[in-house]
Amino acid sequence: MITVSIFGVGLIGGSIALCLKGKPGIKVIGFSNRPASVEKYLQRGVVDEGTTSVQEAAEAADFIFLCVPVGMMQEYLDQINTFNLKKGCIVTDVGSTKSSVTTYAETLKLSNAVFIGGHPMAGSERTGVEAASYHLLENAFYVLTPSDSATPESVERLTELLSHTRANIVKVDAESHDDIVGAISHLPHIIAVALVNQVRGYNEHNGLYESLAAGGFRDITRIASGDPALWRDILIDNRQVLLKLLRDWKSEMEGFAKMLEEMDGVGIEQSFRTAGDFRSRMPERRKGMIHSVYDCYVDVPDHPGIIGRIATELGNNRINLSNLQIIESREDVPGVLRLSFRTQDDLDGAIALLDRTGYAVHQ
Repeated sequence: MITVSIFGVGLIGGSIALCLKGKPGIKVIGFSNRPASVEKYLQRGVVDEGTTSVQEAAEAADFIFLCVPVGMMQEYLDQINTFNLKKGCIVTDVGSTKSSVTTYAETLKLSNAVFIGGHPMAGSERTGVEAASYHLLENAFYVLTPSDSATPESVERLTELLSHTRANIVKVDAESHDDIVGAISHLPHIIAVALVNQVRGYNEHNGLYESLAAGGFRDITRIASGDPALWRDILIDNRQVLLKLLRDWKSEMEGFAKMLEEMDGVGIEQSFRTAGDFRSRMPERRKGMIHSVYDCYVDVPDHPGIIGRIATELGNNRINLSNLQIIESREDVPGVLRLSFRTQDDLDGAIALLDRTGYAVHQ
């Protein structure tokens, strides 16, 4: 029997637990220091056993998943290193920064155990064990950052266990991981927050900024609504990478400012063209750090009951609609009605259905 202990059974930890629980020869233990959380894990059937004892969870485990905030990783590594871990125990994490925790684990020299950094690159707008899903990691990239002390055999054991998540396992060094993720996830979050706060400042003198920002602006800055404490820890932990990226970003913005000052229309056009070409090569349906939004926009006439008819049509065809919004500010938004879904399959089904019934649908 392989025992897997998960510290922090939330969105990611809970999704990993659901992928492993019930598999032949695998037992999943969920740890929380709050008894109510352990009870919730058990009631929802996410884990086989639950405990509020760090030592109990650690010493029983063949694999330990640290699914706790980045700022708490070192504290948990310190704790579990005082226990009598099973010989050959593999300790891994799910944090979105890898260099600091990998370096710390190497310095700590875990007794009887090996540390292999991990980062499942999938997420959701929802949080907590209630949002955990058996399908969350399917087809997502799951990055492993093994250090020099991790043997090929230990990496293979962890890779084999993670095959139950149906994720695509990628192995890179921790520094490369932090460089890449800093650019494609951490920097965009900073830009979104700064942009929203810039507009918020303008709005203090003219409330129309907030009113007119309800369309495309709200869509492109949605990641500014991330958990403040979570992002505080991530950005501080990856600060050296981000300081370089921010200097590069400043240079990009200065380039745009220069083109505007010189009325360089050709340069502006070329910037949009090269960006569009690169963006078009990116896979549309690949799960990534910034969770996908399954939205479409529908042009509808202002007739009584039209919205109800669309919702009813979707329901009759077993297509789950998660949210519906009437768009008033339609700058860059190709429709008056925004329909949101939880999965790509529901979105695809809705588009096909609405198209067949004569509605103009846009993505």
